[in-house]
Amino acid sequence: MSDVRARSYFLGLLPLPERQAVARALRTETVGGLVLLAAAVLALGWANSPWSGSYEEIRDFHFGIPALGLDLSVGHWTADGLLAVFFLVAGIELKRELVVGELRTPATAALPVIAAVCGMAVPAALYAATAAAGGGSLDGWAVPMATDIAFALAVLAVLSTHLPAALRAFLLTLAVVDDLGAILIIAVFFTSDLNLWALAGAFAGLVVFHLLQRARVRGWWWYVPLGVTVWALMYNGGVHATVAGVAMGLILRATGDAGETKSPAARVAHLVHPVSAAVAVPLFALFAAGVSINGAALGEVFASPEPLGIVIGLVVGKTVGIFAGAYLATRFTRARLNPDLAWADVLGLSVLAGIGFTVALLIGELAFPDGRTGEHVKAAVLIASVLAALLAAALLRRRNRIYRRLYEAENLDADVDGIPDIYQQAQSADAGPDRQGT
Repeated sequence: MSDVRARSYFLGLLPLPERQAVARALRTETVGGLVLLAAAVLALGWANSPWSGSYEEIRDFHFGIPALGLDLSVGHWTADGLLAVFFLVAGIELKRELVVGELRTPATAALPVIAAVCGMAVPAALYAATAAAGGGSLDGWAVPMATDIAFALAVLAVLSTHLPAALRAFLLTLAVVDDLGAILIIAVFFTSDLNLWALAGAFAGLVVFHLLQRARVRGWWWYVPLGVTVWALMYNGGVHATVAGVAMGLILRATGDAGETKSPAARVAHLVHPVSAAVAVPLFALFAAGVSINGAALGEVFASPEPLGIVIGLVVGKTVGIFAGAYLATRFTRARLNPDLAWADVLGLSVLAGIGFTVALLIGELAFPDGRTGEHVKAAVLIASVLAALLAAALLRRRNRIYRRLYEAENLDADVDGIPDIYQQAQSADAGPDRQGT
């Protein structure tokens, strides 16, 4: 076997089952991204309208159960409560990637993981350098580290680009990996005073959750009350409550037993993913993205070290980190770029990954909970995301003719048997090992 055949293509043709799973996930994310975009626009319009007082009044309105330590504002309910649903879905997607997806083997995981890690490290380093040079706070180093996959896909939908499945899958895998990084950062660095008894109760609840999965117990009436209890205990334990969501997502079984049409993880994702994409994340955006945008505020974004570091981290750091990580991985591993694509495509995707909205806003609220700096940080995330979207649009639109040709070839089904012809041609020519894998 030649060296060329021994290598796998980066951004080559995905295996059919993986492509189908990615397509299902991305359809929901794209719709959710459009709703998210609408929520962000509504938040900005409302917060900068003559009715901005009503926006703040609703966002800061408190309700809950004080005796259980759950008397929160509407804004905090969306950040601590609804985003737990988002992180539950993130945990399920990560579990699927680890068990049956791109991250299941070191060979296929190496390239997207290296690119994602570099795409987290470089923005954090650029933020730290910018903040230190300007005498600002280093507390926001984690803000520019995460990619918002839903917002990025919404931009692609608006552009009507025809990205091949492998490019979209690479973007999804990047987002899954840096979601994991964000979860770890939130759990380790953004904890308040710990209540060990509450944390012990949350851990015990997760153990029960695991045992129910092992015993193949089914029925929402077991899992929903247990999940809410684990979430409440995690919140009262001083660890950000969204960690409970990802923990339960990772515990769910991602492989089905004999006779099961879907695994428990797949069933839960099918039910919860639309709620996360169309309700939880947009409502969080509605009450997190409402910042005052005027000349003075925009000036502060580019004059103050903390927001400037976030803009540089997202727009420059994400681009440099992901592109350099992908290039180095192909340089020093046996993967090589799909000959149908060019490094300009990787560059466009790297710029697009600079759209850091949902998780970036969440970490920004945790890093700067009070004062004007927090508002400027939110404005910086919004501005950086818009800049990244515009730059990516310019790069990707130039290549859209190539994408359309690849997309049409991937989806051609002349014999109408439900399987794209390119997969049958690859099997008949015994070319599957050459094209598959990223």
